[in-house]
Amino acid sequence: MSHTLKTRIQQFALAVAFSLPTLAIAAALPGKPAPDFSETDASGATQSLSDYKGQWLVVEWFNKDCPYDRKHYDSGNMQSLQKKYAGKNVKWLNVISSAKGKQGYLEPAEAMSEAKSHDMTISAPILLDTDGSMGRAYGAKTTPHMFVINPEGVVVYAGAIDSDDSWSPSSIPGATNYVAAALDAGMSGKPIKVASSRAYGCSVKY
Repeated sequence: MSHTLKTRIQQFALAVAFSLPTLAIAAALPGKPAPDFSETDASGATQSLSDYKGQWLVVEWFNKDCPYDRKHYDSGNMQSLQKKYAGKNVKWLNVISSAKGKQGYLEPAEAMSEAKSHDMTISAPILLDTDGSMGRAYGAKTTPHMFVINPEGVVVYAGAIDSDDSWSPSSIPGATNYVAAALDAGMSGKPIKVASSRAYGCSVKY
């Protein structure tokens, strides 16, 4: 191979590499500041991370058609958790990152209906992240995927809701609820024993 041809091949390879879209590697990691966001919820209101400064916040990825979400919502487990901590002034946000045409995508009116049918409206607004920007910033991989953010805006827990990755509601009573444990410890000023875990569920439909 001539030197000139080799040089041209190398130049072509570099041009192709730089022309490919860059995938931003971002994630909400325990001990790190939570990625900022500004998203419209199903009611038309804008929800931003700065709105929750000085408060405990749980961010949950949601897909109404995912059997793992149904496990926790049809059983009332997730709503019970939301209401328990709403009573302790913990804020809660649901996020739908399903793209239009993919499983779990909801128009605003559909999301409001879903929230009402599952008694989610009081404590957990639904953010419609249709372009997936918030989901990618947080590194959300599954539904549900849970993040706990402290009043200083730092992620203190990221991962699964609990320790049992079965889709069956019968597994809930025997599981360790990581979100509850993180909130209880963090709000009491104690160390959070499990700050991260492998999130289980359906893949987020970006």
